Amino acid sequence: MSDSHVKNYDDVTMYGLTNDREEALLRKQNELTFIWTNKAGHGMGVTMSYIWRNGRIWCTATAQRARMKALARDNRCSVVISSAGTDIDVSQSITFKGHAILHTDQETKDWFYPDFARHTNNPAPTPDLFVQFLDTPERIIIEVVPEKTISFDGGSMRDKTSDAINSEALQPEQ
Repeated sequence: MSDSHVKNYDDVTMYGLTNDREEALLRKQNELTFIWTNKAGHGMGVTMSYIWRNGRIWCTATAQRARMKALARDNRCSVVISSAGTDIDVSQSITFKGHAILHTDQETKDWFYPDFARHTNNPAPTPDLFVQFLDTPERIIIEVVPEKTISFDGGSMRDKTSDAINSEALQPEQ
């Protein structure tokens, strides 16, 4: 059996997403799990809507949210994005370890709110109404700057496993 074939599933590092598949997942999905640590050092996470722009994750929450206070203390965070709920036919995921930059400036709000309203599942009848809903004095925009990426492509795993099984089936018994 060649080294490219699967011998077991202990090491899944060979099943990372290609750059094209990673970009497709980041653009198709609009929800992630946002993870930070609280004062006691416990990891906490919530599901949030996001947009992917210029190699960064962008999302928003109001200042009174626990994650915003935690990020003001320690801006280290992680996000996990999966293909669940998209039309991608196999399990795919990306985890980013990074740090958050918190934005309250008008220039960022001016591009972020309309873009976010167009590309997420917003509850308003129109994107413009959602922008009005979002634009409050307490709202902060989170920019996640990725520092490390871990990805998984279930399609690659499926294909390599199938190749290995077929190769084994063709080998004469000894």
